[in-house]
Amino acid sequence: MAAEGTIDPMHQFSIHPVLGGAVDGSAFQFTNSALWMLIVAGTICLFMYGGMKRALVPTRWQMAVETLTGFVADITASNIGPEGRKFTPWVFTLFSFILVANLMGMMPFGIVSAAHPFTITSQFTLTGVLAIISFSMVLVVGFWRHGLRFFTLFIPHGTPVYLLPLIFPIEVISFLVRPFSLALRLFVAMIAGHILVDVFGNFIVQGMNAHSALGYGVSLLSFVFIVGVNALELLVCCIQAYVFALLTSLYLNDAVHLHMTESVDPH
Repeated sequence: MAAEGTIDPMHQFSIHPVLGGAVDGSAFQFTNSALWMLIVAGTICLFMYGGMKRALVPTRWQMAVETLTGFVADITASNIGPEGRKFTPWVFTLFSFILVANLMGMMPFGIVSAAHPFTITSQFTLTGVLAIISFSMVLVVGFWRHGLRFFTLFIPHGTPVYLLPLIFPIEVISFLVRPFSLALRLFVAMIAGHILVDVFGNFIVQGMNAHSALGYGVSLLSFVFIVGVNALELLVCCIQAYVFALLTSLYLNDAVHLHMTESVDPH
């Protein structure tokens, strides 16, 4: 915990047990991160269950589910082609989990209870695991379909033979950096926005406690900044989920088609 009167914007990202210690005498602990993962997963399951009744006249809930699944299906179809249908479940899982986790971390639950939301996508371990799973899927699909020909992915068309010793290692390194950049992009975007909100929130409190015209002015200006940052962060929550799903589809397209130049027909 930060000392009284100081700003500690990183405290909101700390992981701690929520059951007061080890569970059943084991070394494993049920943490706030695990709790919010379950809350996010439960919210998604509830949303999907309520929209899968397939009524003759679809309800708004059902239309919302169909719109979301159709949106993700369009991402895979447009970037991978007809074979993208095979990967739609995983891309949909990524998109929905990241989107709900991002938005859940912004919910003002702390106003009415002590249960402050925990943004699980602000943890590099989580975003890293999601990126590694996607990257592993790319490798498995690539070698399963093409065998050793998969290495031709690292040789751009028209590369002169004398440049291969230089181009090939560069392409391999850029390929291996993909999961790191995929995880880091989401992690940084979420942690930066939450830090800004926390800092400006502390400015509001300290400005009000100053009991001066300058303090009130700082508080008002900080409040305006918080409104703008929250609006921007809501947009970032959606964009980061879309970018993660989109890049995963593009990487899977590389594994499926390699350097094939034929047009991809989403239908």
